[in-house]
Amino acid sequence: MPRRHRRSVQLAALATGTVLLATACNAAAKKDDSATSASGGSGKSFTLVTPDAVGQNEFLKLAVTGIKSAAEQHDGTQKVYESTDTASQQQNVQAAVDAKPDVIVLVGFEFADIVAQQAEKNPSQQFLIIDACTTKTFKNVSCAVFREHEGVYLAGAEAGLLSKSGKVGAVDVLDTPQFRRYSDPFAAGAKKVAAKTETSTRFVGGQSPFDDSARAKEQANTLLAKGYDQIMAAAAAGNYGVFEAAKAKGAFAYGVDVNQCASAPGTVVDNVIKRTDIAVEKGIESVLGGTTGTSVSYGLKEGGISLTGLEDGVDTSKCVIADHKDVLTKVEALRDQIVSGELKVDDPAAS
Repeated sequence: MPRRHRRSVQLAALATGTVLLATACNAAAKKDDSATSASGGSGKSFTLVTPDAVGQNEFLKLAVTGIKSAAEQHDGTQKVYESTDTASQQQNVQAAVDAKPDVIVLVGFEFADIVAQQAEKNPSQQFLIIDACTTKTFKNVSCAVFREHEGVYLAGAEAGLLSKSGKVGAVDVLDTPQFRRYSDPFAAGAKKVAAKTETSTRFVGGQSPFDDSARAKEQANTLLAKGYDQIMAAAAAGNYGVFEAAKAKGAFAYGVDVNQCASAPGTVVDNVIKRTDIAVEKGIESVLGGTTGTSVSYGLKEGGISLTGLEDGVDTSKCVIADHKDVLTKVEALRDQIVSGELKVDDPAAS
C-alpha cells in the first residue's frame, strides 16, 4: 500500500482497483537524465516508466530489477525513464512510445489514463501496467495487480500470535472496500490463530489521507490508549506517524509494500511485500508469449505477495519477526494452506 516512499508506503490510490499511493514531486524530469540505458544485445527491447524517481524507493527498485532481468533473459536491452511529476510522466510515456520497444512497462495507477490514450493511437505497441489497469480493455494493454489481502491475512496471524493484550488493530487510509484490503484481512488473520482477539480499525480520512502523518499518529494513539498492542499501518505516507505512536507506547506495527522495519527497528514486526519484480518479469514473459490484453492477479501462490519474514534475509531485516521463528513456522503453514487453496482469504474489494 504505501508505495510511494514509494512515498514510503505505497498504499495508494486507486484508480483501477489497486491500492497505491500517490503524490508527485514538483521537479520536472529531464528526459535525457531520466533514462538509464541498458545492456547491449540483439534480442527484445523493454522500457520501464516510473511515476517517481527511483532513488531509494524499494518498490520501484524491484521493478527496475525485474526489467533488467527480463532483458538478460531475452538477450535484449532495457531502458528506465524516471518521472517526477504529472508532466514528466506524460513526456516519458511519449518518449517510450516513440522508441517503439517490444514492451513498455509502467508502474502505478498514475499511468492508467495515459496508457489508454496511447494504446488507442498505437495499437501495435504492447503495454504492461503494474499495480493498476485501464478502465477499458485494450488488446495491447496487459495488467498485473496484486492480492494484497492474502499477505495482510498472514501479518494478522503474526499479530494474533504475538499480542499480549489480545487486541489487534489497524490504521487505514479510507473506509472503502479497496483500502479495507489492508485492515479486514488483518483482523481475520488474527482471529484465525486467536479466536478471542478483539479487533478495530481507525481511518485517517481528512483532506490529505495519504500524506497526513499527524492524523495517522492520532488514530494509532486512539487504539493504543485502548490497549491495542499490534497495529497494521496502512496509512501510506502516514505510516511513520503510526510507527512513532507504537514506539512511544512500546507497542508494535506492521508495514506494507516494502521492508519498513529499518524505519523503526524494534517496533515494526513485519511487512506485506509486493514483489513488483516478479510481476514485471512474468508479465513481460506473458506478453512475449502472445497473451495480451488481460489482467493477471499475483498473490502468495505466484510469489507476487509475501512477508519480509518469509523472504531470504529476514535475519538482517531489522524486523521484530526475525526473533520469533516459532511464529514464522505457524505462518508458513497458513501460507501453504492459502497457496494450495485449502484456506481462502476473503477479499473486501471483491464484487
